[in-house]
Amino acid sequence: MKLAYTIVRLIFGAWFTYAGIEYFLPNLQPFGTTAIAQQFTHALVDSGLMLIVKLMELAAGVLILANRAVLPAALAILPISVVIAFWNIVLDPAPPVGYAFGVVTPLFNLILLWPYRERLGTLLVWKPAQA
Repeated sequence: MKLAYTIVRLIFGAWFTYAGIEYFLPNLQPFGTTAIAQQFTHALVDSGLMLIVKLMELAAGVLILANRAVLPAALAILPISVVIAFWNIVLDPAPPVGYAFGVVTPLFNLILLWPYRERLGTLLVWKPAQA
């Protein structure tokens, strides 16, 4: 199980490190093949939000690759993983590869969070105990 976790951590970390870097290199950022995907991606770029997303991907990817601060990095990148899944499955579906990326991205993110599930469970307490 430890080997599988390490493999997922290395793949996910490398994947997000590359995704963060590709934005800063000319003509590498994918915009999608459908009109709605292109509009969505251009809106992210034009608003400046894409820069924040890519910096978060890069920072989280490097931290996860280095096996440092994996919990906060994996938590920070979880909403981006969900958006990536939505983009690949709904906005720019390209079966089977697009669907695979859409499913694998949040799945790998959740696998990285799995060892911390007991610590994360306290975040789900509706009414905290009195101090």
